[in-house]
Amino acid sequence: MRNIPGFIALPLAVIAPAAIVSHAQAEDYLTVAQAQQVLFPEAKVFLESAINLTDDQRNQIKKIAGVRQRTQVQQNWRAEQDGKLLGYFLVDEVIGKHEFITYAAAISPEGKVLGIEILSYRETHGGQIRKPEWRTHFQGKTLNDQFKLNKDIPNISGATLSCRNVTDGVKRLLAIHKIALSQ
Repeated sequence: MRNIPGFIALPLAVIAPAAIVSHAQAEDYLTVAQAQQVLFPEAKVFLESAINLTDDQRNQIKKIAGVRQRTQVQQNWRAEQDGKLLGYFLVDEVIGKHEFITYAAAISPEGKVLGIEILSYRETHGGQIRKPEWRTHFQGKTLNDQFKLNKDIPNISGATLSCRNVTDGVKRLLAIHKIALSQ
């Protein structure tokens, strides 16, 4: 059997376990139904629909939010109790550093963030964005707020890209609400 030269064996010994650890970090926290109940506990029904955004609407969303809407179709659910609209539940994905972060936002009929939940986090670092201490900073935010990392939304060391992209994503969902849901 041939010996593997040290300059190859050492990097392999370091990289192979890192690849396994990287994959092991991916974690699903909540299903859509579970997140709906957390964000709208009083809702009796969630009516699912898909918004088919026009190019003009997507351009308006980018202008308002400062980031583009990647998809033309945006799934959403109307949260209702006894026929009364409580708000909208939207699921979105943003890139962390390398992988997608799936999260949900609850938005009031007036366009105010009621809360966000992290459904799935696939990055190896930065999972602290799932902690309530960080997520609660979004409650009450509207499009009139700055949505600036390190200003009204704190940054988390080691999770800067995750923090920034979720923050941008929530602002984009508020823009979708304004352009397509509150009409």
